[in-house]
Amino acid sequence: MNVLLLSMPDSFEHMPPAAIRMPNGALTSLAGNVDPHHHVAVADLILVQRQVRETVTRLVGELDPEVVGLSIMTFQRRTAGRIIDLVRSLRPGVKIAVGGYDPSLAPEAYEDMGVDYLVRSEGEVTFRELLRALEHGSGFERIGGLSYCNGQGWVHNPARSPHRLENKEIRPPKRDARVLQGYTLLGRQVDVIETSRGCTYDCSFCSIIEMRGRNFHTYSFDRVLDDIRDARDHGARTIFLVDDNITLNVKRFEALCEAIIAAGLHKLDYFVQAMTSAIANHGETLAPLMRRAGFRYVFLGIENILEGDLEFLKASAKNRERTNGRETGNATLKAIDYLHRNQMYVVGGLIVGSPGDTRESIEANLEFARRYVDWPYIQHPTPYPRTPMTKGFRDQGLIMNERLEEYDGTTAVVRTEHLPAEEVEFMRWKAERWMKVHHIPVAIKHDPGFVLFQGWKMLFHTFRGSSIRSALGLESDKKVFERYRAIRRAEREYV
Repeated sequence: MNVLLLSMPDSFEHMPPAAIRMPNGALTSLAGNVDPHHHVAVADLILVQRQVRETVTRLVGELDPEVVGLSIMTFQRRTAGRIIDLVRSLRPGVKIAVGGYDPSLAPEAYEDMGVDYLVRSEGEVTFRELLRALEHGSGFERIGGLSYCNGQGWVHNPARSPHRLENKEIRPPKRDARVLQGYTLLGRQVDVIETSRGCTYDCSFCSIIEMRGRNFHTYSFDRVLDDIRDARDHGARTIFLVDDNITLNVKRFEALCEAIIAAGLHKLDYFVQAMTSAIANHGETLAPLMRRAGFRYVFLGIENILEGDLEFLKASAKNRERTNGRETGNATLKAIDYLHRNQMYVVGGLIVGSPGDTRESIEANLEFARRYVDWPYIQHPTPYPRTPMTKGFRDQGLIMNERLEEYDGTTAVVRTEHLPAEEVEFMRWKAERWMKVHHIPVAIKHDPGFVLFQGWKMLFHTFRGSSIRSALGLESDKKVFERYRAIRRAEREYV
């Protein structure tokens, strides 16, 4: 059976396409977990953002797929609908399956979109069993985590329990299935691996626990090291560990760093997501070990520096410093200090625009980012399906924008009790673009060739909307912001 798996072209705004094009690891994992007699092709459409229609048309023509699968996030739903329509027009009899966060948490949205199957939550085993059922023409009702249309209506099978990852039920990803190339991070070929799945915290903005509950399961180090080697052998020089919360088990993370060093894989660059509390409370030994293992960038889940906002985000616990078993305050500054002392760079994950935010509280977070983080990753709280904060936003009447294609984290779609959504977004946009410029010396030091040939593209992307008149002070920042927003609306028209 020929299978084509697609990820959507819609991307987050925080880094320009010239700087980052990250693969969708879920699709290569699906490809590695179907029965080997199937021919599977994986296409990350983020690599062809301005040639989506042409690329999909070419791939459908060349591969003649019997099944097309799409991985979809909420802000990609509109584009996904257009791609589904395109695939149907090219091959009317094809079976279409969708999966990812959005179909898992809002399955009702896809019942009238021309799809045949919804693969909910983790997809490897569900998709494998779906292809087997398609081959045999029966057995759909026995597949956990599958929703399907039986001709009379939609049937939603019971959920599949989260995979414990202890045995070999989840096979390694198949990177050879990729039919498009060009994954890069600051000029270096990048790939993604995972060493664990799940999180036990209950942050109100997070979709993970809604998809799989509160749990934490891990792969063996042998499996992880083999996956790193495979990514390296496919050309990767930077590895992004995409674990939901790898620092839930610090001892395990330390052991993983030791294993990477012992395996001679520490000459690659590593990028990881981490909790501030874990880094602050264990940084004296953990941070030097991370650096020896090759870790260079750390996405630090700061979330917010104000206690009131952390309580709203339900993120206080993972941002607490502890001394002698007692909580002693916010862990953020201590975590950043440990990372900086060990020559690692902080991608600062902050969220501004919570219901109680004022101009002063937002500016406090922006000023913190200016002073302490190396690359800002500042988002606005967004009402994604079934996340705990969404009901609260609706009950309070704070949602000002129902255009899901703008639910990309950098478009403010909810207002605060004190500020309109547009003003919140303007404050972040105005501050953040200048913060990004501060990272240029770091990029030059590590990747001078990339900055020489691609730096102008990064600057152009970061400051799009600006003009000679605005540079001379003849236009207001608000005028530039409106032009930037118009450019963003046009950019979202991928198909």
